[in-house]
Amino acid sequence: MKKTETVVMRAIAHIHTGFPTKFGIPRQSGLVKALTGKIIFEPEYRNPDAFRGLDGYSHLWLLWDFHMAHRSVWEPTVRPPRLGGNQRMGVFATRSPFRPNPIGLSCVEFAGLETDPSDGPVLWVRGADLVDNTPILDIKPYLPMTDSHPDAATGFAGKTAAHSLRVLIPDTCEQKIPDSQRQAIREILEQDPRPGYQHDPDRVYGFVYAGMEIRFRVTGDVLEVTEILASDSSGMKE
Repeated sequence: MKKTETVVMRAIAHIHTGFPTKFGIPRQSGLVKALTGKIIFEPEYRNPDAFRGLDGYSHLWLLWDFHMAHRSVWEPTVRPPRLGGNQRMGVFATRSPFRPNPIGLSCVEFAGLETDPSDGPVLWVRGADLVDNTPILDIKPYLPMTDSHPDAATGFAGKTAAHSLRVLIPDTCEQKIPDSQRQAIREILEQDPRPGYQHDPDRVYGFVYAGMEIRFRVTGDVLEVTEILASDSSGMKE
């Protein structure tokens, strides 16, 4: 019998987003198209030749490390939040971060490549579902003729994909949001950041994004922002 093989991977870059913690991050990439991410590469991967031809693609695959979900053991089943947190599914039938190998896969929109005097080539993307400073393991082009299958079965995930909320942001709160972040915040809230098993209309939830702590409550299908405070937590502010 073949022994279990150990594969060593190194981070080629880290992505910087407005999310210093996992709460509030969209449940999949591409759901909030207004979100921007800045990818800074490790020194040995800053050779401009490695990026030649990248601007010919509109979308990219990011392979990354669930660095905040490492565990010494794995379990064959997990509890998907969108199923209420009580029903178990096989780990290979979900996108749970708690996997034998904690590797994430996200499809993002290519938003530009610039050269920074100190960081070298810097890649900008839109629609990422990653926490700030997530290690990037690899980047590959998205090919619609082979990567897209519109008729594919979606399992239990398809039953909850259409869930969204109507968002109300009072003027006093909206004035505290920079113009460049208003669309992203509204789209984040529309996706319902709450854990799938929490439905208390009196509970006030909160998460940090782009230097702001956004507090809200949900009644039925309506989410109302109650307060926006300045936060000193890390995370890309622009």
